[in-house]
Parts: sequence; C-alpha cells; structure tokens
Amino acid sequence: MNEQSFQEHLAKHHISLNGKQLEQFALYFELLVVWNQKVNLTAITDRNDVYLKHFYDSITPGFHYDFAHVLTLCDVGAGAGFPSLPLKICFPHLHITIIDSLKKRIAFLEALIEKLGLDHIELVHGRAEDAGRNKSYRESFDVVTARAVANMNVLAEYCLPLCKVDGMFIALKGASAEEELKQAKNAIQLLGGKVDRVETFSLPLEESERGLIFIKKEKKTPKKYPRKAGTPSKQPLS
Repeated sequence: MNEQSFQEHLAKHHISLNGKQLEQFALYFELLVVWNQKVNLTAITDRNDVYLKHFYDSITPGFHYDFAHVLTLCDVGAGAGFPSLPLKICFPHLHITIIDSLKKRIAFLEALIEKLGLDHIELVHGRAEDAGRNKSYRESFDVVTARAVANMNVLAEYCLPLCKVDGMFIALKGASAEEELKQAKNAIQLLGGKVDRVETFSLPLEESERGLIFIKKEKKTPKKYPRKAGTPSKQPLS
C-alpha cells in the first residue's frame, strides 16, 4: 500500500488526511526504520507493508467507532505506537496515554512524539496490571485499545480495569478473534464488560483477515482485579 493508496482507502471510510498528517505518517515510517536497527520494534520494515499492516490496520477502529466523541484513549502494550499514534494523527483532539513495560520502546515513542509534533500524550513505563490499580488511571478512559498483546481472556484483565463505565475496550485481532472471544466471555463479564460487537474484515490488497472486538464497560471492575503483575498471563481467568 503506497501513500496514495493509503490516503484513498482511508477516504473511503470518511477519514481525510491533510498535508501535515501525510507528512507525519512519512516521518513516522522513517523514524521507525531508523530506530528498528537498534531497538526491536517490528519485523515489518518495507514502506508499503508498514503503511498497510501497521498504519492502516491501526486506524481501522475509526471505521467502526465514532472517535469524534472520544477524548481520552489508553493504549496497552503499544510497542511502536500501534494503534494509538496512527489514530492520534487522524484524530488530533485525542488525549492519549500509552502503557508499555519496555523502557527502550518508551524512548522511541518519546523521540517519535517530539519529531511529529504531537501533543496531549502521556507515556507510562510500567505494567498494565499496575496501572489498572493506580487511582490516576483506573476506570478513567473513554476508550482502551490493545493490538497484538495477549489472548482475550488475559487482555480483558489488562484493559477493562482502565476503561471507565460506559466506555469501550477495543481489541484489534487477526483471524482468531471469534475463537478467542468464546474463551473470554466469562472473564469479560466478571470484569464488568459486555461484548458489544465483533467486526470482521480483510485488509485491502493482501486480504489477510482482521477482527475488531468491541467490549462495552457496563459496571465497575471488582477491586481485586487486575491481579498482581504477571498473574493474568500465568493464570488467565476462565
């Protein structure tokens, strides 16, 4: 997916990019490739692949959810900034909080944010479990996102405690979305969530399968969740 195709496919979903936004994506790609030589950020470094499999893929929640009415977004395990920073470029009004456990990735994100001239972004070096128990972050975000972090029964415990009541947790998944959701339904309910819907589609050009799982936060998460760091992945809720 070249830059023109990227722009045209987004326009089909009513997301129009101006010159500044296109320049930000171009700088994003350049910095990603440079930093990837010293920090393991991604196995995908071809320009067309980055635009399709990272940038476009990250923006797909905006095709199915109205971010115009979202103010605060928390991205759990964002890695190289996906999906939150492509969403931020497209929807500049968003206030973003990124939680990542690896200091080297945080350093990349700091450099990237400065280079792109992005504002209203907080970077949190730490575990999602710890953030979910922190009063500054617990149940305080309109939307919580996660992409390629963990299976849904684990991911729900990372993300739902951060989501405010009546907010939305959006998980970006591949072809396994429906199967993962079956295994996680009890955990989602226990943590105060309810499955809103699942959107399945294929990425343009290469036709790889994708799934977006939308979980509505209906009630407060019980105080004992999330459990201490490392426990959700070792002992997933069933």
